[in-house]
Amino acid sequence: MSDTILDIRNATKRFGGLTAVNEVSFTVRRGELLGIAGPNGSGKSTLFNILTRIPFGPTSGEVWFDGQRIDRMAAHRIAAMGLSRTFQKDVEFPDLTACETVGVAATYGKGLSRRDLRDAAEAALDLVEFDPGRRAMPTTDLSVYQRKQLMIASALVMDPRVLMLDEPASGLTRPEISVLEALLLKINATGITVILIEHVLSLLMAVSERLVVLNQGALLAEGPPSDVMKNPAVIEAYLGTRAA
Repeated sequence: MSDTILDIRNATKRFGGLTAVNEVSFTVRRGELLGIAGPNGSGKSTLFNILTRIPFGPTSGEVWFDGQRIDRMAAHRIAAMGLSRTFQKDVEFPDLTACETVGVAATYGKGLSRRDLRDAAEAALDLVEFDPGRRAMPTTDLSVYQRKQLMIASALVMDPRVLMLDEPASGLTRPEISVLEALLLKINATGITVILIEHVLSLLMAVSERLVVLNQGALLAEGPPSDVMKNPAVIEAYLGTRAA
């Protein structure tokens, strides 16, 4: 079995004359926790979109998942293979409870019976340590952090081999970010490969084994987090000034 679970080869996404992702190539190792950083508008979320084909695939390039090419597959087939993602916008169905919301994701990804759906939803909520006393509450009554837990649980209920998280720390307090940090490490310790887009650099530095930095749609740097964040090109991209 190859050590590589995800292989992105010259992935490109164009919207008319705008190139949002430009020939990005890197691999993700089985079981690692990979961080993706970059300034606003650098193409991070668009990269997640084309990897999962939600809502669109790449203009050109190839994406291979566990040895199988997926860049031309339907989104639901990719999800069923074990590539699951979250979005920057929190999961929220105002008329559903937390448990029912996770069940919606299980319905999409697993086609389970009603009883099995509930069991799967409860297991995912257990994994993210969601308060059992709030699982029957409408999602609109949940705190910001609880909605983040719900979002992650909705991705985990699909039994992913690779979990892709898009800025889960957005809107959280420092204590909540610390709790999220422990949760991400816990999820990764179960054997799930995690790819994390995040603007909270302290979180990325704390959990990532390796860091990929995008800028203006292109791969700018890749390597150990401490080395990458000292890279003069990375410093310039974030601060707008070249390091001395």
